[in-house]
Amino acid sequence: MRFTRDDRLLFIGDSVTAAGRDRDDPTSLGDGYVRMIAEALPSPATVVNKGVDGHRVHDLEARWATDVLALGPAVVTVLIGINDTWRRYDRGLLSPVAEFEACLDRVLTLTEEKCAARLFVMTPFLLPAGPEQETWFEDLTPRTDAVLHTATAHGATVVRTDLALPRAAEVHGAAALAPDGVHPSPLGHRVVARAWLAAAGVGVPSP
Repeated sequence: MRFTRDDRLLFIGDSVTAAGRDRDDPTSLGDGYVRMIAEALPSPATVVNKGVDGHRVHDLEARWATDVLALGPAVVTVLIGINDTWRRYDRGLLSPVAEFEACLDRVLTLTEEKCAARLFVMTPFLLPAGPEQETWFEDLTPRTDAVLHTATAHGATVVRTDLALPRAAEVHGAAALAPDGVHPSPLGHRVVARAWLAAAGVGVPSP
């Protein structure tokens, strides 16, 4: 896919996307995969990071009009889901998969209707840092299936971070990619960025 200077590529999600971005600076891209993608694009485009730490899918929906639709992006990339799972285990806050899927479907529908944007949907991922996180898959696996189902229904380009990171972990070890199982290291962010670039067909830089 080729981009022009007039194209706005918007990334929205939780702390994995935010990666330390300065929310008071609309040009801040953080230090993670969004910045790496912006630096690797072979053609000029405007890249916007709208990740917010701790957000779940309903939080994204609440700010979708201002953070996505109002900006008229040409491409919207969504990465959400791990906090919907995590909050079940650390705070007892449930995010039923059916409701999660319906919410994701609503924001993607709005984006198609209001922006006619090309959609990219990234799967949530987990590289368990300990035995207690292994149990999270009972919640995360059906949630990932819901993400895939919704993305397919909208004709979105799917970025399988849930496959790319485990493959990379076979080489580098899980802790080198996401020390706490959730938040990527610089190497982990590089794997995520490469997966997006490959899915977009814009070329993949060397590791």
